Amino acid sequence: QVQLVESGGGLVQAGGSLRLSCVFSRTLITYGMGWFRQAPGKEREFVTAITWNGGSTYYADSVKGRFTISRDNAKNTVFLQMNNLKPEDTAVYCCAATKYYSGDYTQGARYNYWGQGTQVTVSS
Repeated sequence: QVQLVESGGGLVQAGGSLRLSCVFSRTLITYGMGWFRQAPGKEREFVTAITWNGGSTYYADSVKGRFTISRDNAKNTVFLQMNNLKPEDTAVYCCAATKYYSGDYTQGARYNYWGQGTQVTVSS
């Protein structure tokens, strides 16, 4: 059974940092991985993505320079380091896996598997 399990969310003050982790099933080792977020009353939005070998990364403009995605395939884990957090970063963060090796990683419809999400709350 394919699984993606996120952890690391929590409550942090503005300007603080959090590191999210997503442990994925070994069968997803050749999949690209992405992070998406959804705030209450808002649509899901793309945050960042990384290719299966870590060779390329992609970021939403709103998080460039603050967030960093990485992966450790030996540990079946993808990470999201979030620095200088802002109240507008408050959302449920989900990791997702896509079988596509190229193309538009920002589109949620291109992802095949999703985790349940972890809550990130940034207080002002």
